[in-house]
Amino acid sequence: MSAQVQGATLGELVASGSQRLEAAGVAFGHGTTNAHDEAAWLVLWRLGLPLDTPLDDGPDSQAALPVAADDQARVAALFDERIATRKPAAYLTREAWLQGVPFYVDERAIVPRSFIAELLADGSIDDFLSENTHRVLDLCTGNGSLAVLAAMAYPEVVVTGADISPDALAVARINVDRHGLQERVALQTSDGLAALPGPWDLILCNPPYVNAASMAALPAEYRAEPELALAGGTDGMDFVRRLLADAPARMSEHGVLVLEIGNERDYFEAAFPQLPVFWLDTSAGDDQVLLITRDALLAQLPSQGHGTPP
Repeated sequence: MSAQVQGATLGELVASGSQRLEAAGVAFGHGTTNAHDEAAWLVLWRLGLPLDTPLDDGPDSQAALPVAADDQARVAALFDERIATRKPAAYLTREAWLQGVPFYVDERAIVPRSFIAELLADGSIDDFLSENTHRVLDLCTGNGSLAVLAAMAYPEVVVTGADISPDALAVARINVDRHGLQERVALQTSDGLAALPGPWDLILCNPPYVNAASMAALPAEYRAEPELALAGGTDGMDFVRRLLADAPARMSEHGVLVLEIGNERDYFEAAFPQLPVFWLDTSAGDDQVLLITRDALLAQLPSQGHGTPP
């Protein structure tokens, strides 16, 4: 354990915490991308301060705010836990943020970080929808964050969040209730689309897609998450193959599927070389999330189509 900084200020605690995280070689990617941002998150959360507390050199900066010795000790203990356990910070704080919206999370569900959240917020997929878009499915909902964000983005729709994990759905229930969306967001247990006949006008899915070689090389922070939510088989496409085979029969006539595949674009294109898709721009580039129409699925995967929707 590092010694406390005598007479430390808020800014000094963040700086020293950042140095500790860097030195320990922890991995980021669960809400932050670097040591400084994660240190600021942990310090501010531990001290009960707003996460948007200004710490820069501006006139409103709180960086010079003195921190009492007992609070320094509490902060130091939190950094000790982060480094020793290698748990994502979101599991320690029990909170994650997507598009400025707070969500509860714990070890029962993957830490939410889907780029689909950006597309819901900025309207990137709106041109593919219509006044007939009423039924939305968030498949592999995890802690329910995308289901909640979809309900917020489209006040006229009803949303179902589905997951194979009852534990994840228990976390999703906390978030649906937290945001007062019980009347518009339903939760359901399902293995893929098996228990979800639809027809769905919009399917959102951030599935398990990490290929076997990448799974074996994941940092401890990612191994702290449910493997069920990450591992996608040898090429990462096991769940996706089943999804694309089952989806047409469960989509409405003009339905669309928004699918996140992370860094697996090469594997996706190798698995579905003839499938026309729309790659959507996100903050991580244009190869993380794609959109597929039902018509494209029926045309390119005729043997996998299951007829017209009910």
